[in-house]
Amino acid sequence: MKKKVNRPILIGIAGGTGSGKSTVANAIFKSQPEKNIAIIQQDSYYKDQSHLTLEERINTNYDHPLAFDTELLIKHLDMLLQNKAINKPIYDFERHTRKEETEIVQPRDIIILEGIMILDDPNTRKMLDIKIFVDTDADVRIIRRIVRDIKERGRTLDSVISQYLTTVRPAHLQFVEPNKKYADIIIPEGGFNQVAIDIMTAKIQSIIEGRNKSK
Repeated sequence: MKKKVNRPILIGIAGGTGSGKSTVANAIFKSQPEKNIAIIQQDSYYKDQSHLTLEERINTNYDHPLAFDTELLIKHLDMLLQNKAINKPIYDFERHTRKEETEIVQPRDIIILEGIMILDDPNTRKMLDIKIFVDTDADVRIIRRIVRDIKERGRTLDSVISQYLTTVRPAHLQFVEPNKKYADIIIPEGGFNQVAIDIMTAKIQSIIEGRNKSK
């Protein structure tokens, strides 16, 4: 008898920069054996900019939907949902372009898509089985962004603040916050809301157990 292959469950986790999306995604990820779950970061799908000068790359508005290669992201999500492996891009945040190497991501029962703009694109939204919005106060988000960009992305304090005021905050108000209405679940104070995380991990565990019983 041929083994039944289930379509993966695709969970989208959106929210403003520094809201705690990654914390929620990683908490859910760690609740399952690695063979059952995978994470895709929308940040990996920033467009390749190797044809531009470094100055042009630095001046790109990375907080606009057009900064992302959404066509490639949807193609890769569709492949994963068909239980096919993908070669996910790797983005270099210090050079502001993609690296030449890619990362192989295998299909899993649960796939988490995490990023600020994933609820903005209607075609991406249609693919999501569960849509989560992590809602965190702006002052907390900017502090987290400052710490992250200085420690992990080689930025200066002045550049982080300038980028936040000129592109990040306006983009959040225009493209991120309004899409909260599409969420199935809103998690306040992402990363610190252990009750909400526990509820999500329990839901995912029930999905896995149900699929194991049907095999």
